[in-house]
Amino acid sequence: MNQSADEQGDAAASQCEGAEGRPRGRPGRRTGPSVTRERVLSVARARFAARGYTATTIRDVAADASVDPALVHYFFGTKDGLFAAAMALPVNPAVVLRGVVADGPEGLGERLVRAFLGVWDDPVSGPALVALVRSAVTHEGAAEVVRGFMGNEVVARIASVLGRPDATLRASLAASQLVGLAVARYIVRVEPLASADHDSIVASMAPALQSYFTGGLEEQHR
Repeated sequence: MNQSADEQGDAAASQCEGAEGRPRGRPGRRTGPSVTRERVLSVARARFAARGYTATTIRDVAADASVDPALVHYFFGTKDGLFAAAMALPVNPAVVLRGVVADGPEGLGERLVRAFLGVWDDPVSGPALVALVRSAVTHEGAAEVVRGFMGNEVVARIASVLGRPDATLRASLAASQLVGLAVARYIVRVEPLASADHDSIVASMAPALQSYFTGGLEEQHR
């Protein structure tokens, strides 16, 4: 008899769990995939909060949750996927960014600003991102999580396509512009920026970001 997609997924998860699907040292019935997934998420949230994004590894999360690392990969793919799920983000920023940088540095400024606005103005993903940034402003643990994610996933991914010796600095400068946009438009809600349409913001910001990617940094200080 053919299994449904959900049944096949549960079966695969059960195989990944093996003998480690139940917390070590606890007798009783083995937990199901949905319970195990929630346990992994709970552990990941605690890890990210205590250690930050950079210092948290899938292997550590798996050990804390008493499961095999393969099960964490099965549920969430990569660390950025685990981060998005643990932070309850309905969209994975790293996945969006991969598509944005795929075409290289030419035109990256415009693509980046449009993608940023699209995610932040989305009625589902926007509120979750606002909550995360608000937490980072007031809580050092949350700030470390966001800082690590920005450095490892956003800045590093942008820098990887620039092909310049100062690529990390350039990507960091561009990221600082986007963080400023997030705070001014979505947190503090400074007008007229808060109510400006996407095309107006792109027209104003994209050239500045593009100059970081393909221009001479010394020109920024003249």
